[in-house]
Amino acid sequence: MRFTSLGSGSKGNATVVNCGDTLILIDCGFSIRETEKRLARVGLGADDLAAILVTHEHADHIRGVLPLARKHQLTVMMTTGTCKTLKDYSGVNFEPISSDSAFRVGGLDVMPVSVPHDAREPVQYVLRGAGVTLGVLTDLGSITPHVVNNFSCCDGLLLEANHDIDMLANGSYPQALKNRVGGDWGHLNNHQTRDLLHQVQLSQLQHLVLGHISQQNNSLGQVKEAMAGLDQMLPPTHYASQEQDAIWHQLQVG
Repeated sequence: MRFTSLGSGSKGNATVVNCGDTLILIDCGFSIRETEKRLARVGLGADDLAAILVTHEHADHIRGVLPLARKHQLTVMMTTGTCKTLKDYSGVNFEPISSDSAFRVGGLDVMPVSVPHDAREPVQYVLRGAGVTLGVLTDLGSITPHVVNNFSCCDGLLLEANHDIDMLANGSYPQALKNRVGGDWGHLNNHQTRDLLHQVQLSQLQHLVLGHISQQNNSLGQVKEAMAGLDQMLPPTHYASQEQDAIWHQLQVG
């Protein structure tokens, strides 16, 4: 199995997962043109995709989902709660999923995981195939036992480190938005990300990608500082951004 972030942050998110002949896209927060351009950078086309899995309805995750699905006749999978927020999904092959039931896409077994986030029925995903496990975990405001349990034994992990507490508090966001981002239903701050890594099993982790890093309320330096002390426990860490060229991360059976 291999995975790559096509972009991560408030301006758009998309993650590609490839297992054998199965290729899926998790979220699509970019326009059709931009998504196709980013897929081409890693040698892929939208017609190669088996399905698009959606985490929740916020624009930076869903903006391009339905247009891309209509153009390329792709299956879209999301929770019923997420689907109910959409005005029109006509012309799309939509398959509802349960937030607590596993399903299969080609060579991938997929487990949706409910997370605390200010959306209708948000989930993140744990994917298993070819003897390895990948976790994709962004857009949650607090760490729950359910999250820890599901993401405890991953070979690969894409995890958000959204904001620095002080930068958010002293930044330019309106107070209501600060409260939302920093609240229990918002996004993980750097220290929460570090704490989550302390709680999961790191011994089998081959690749860690930290993403959804706020351009206004965080910095790469702050993220790295927060991770200090975990260095010897972590594999080489990649930091997904909005514009950085996508890098494939290959997971091998141990």
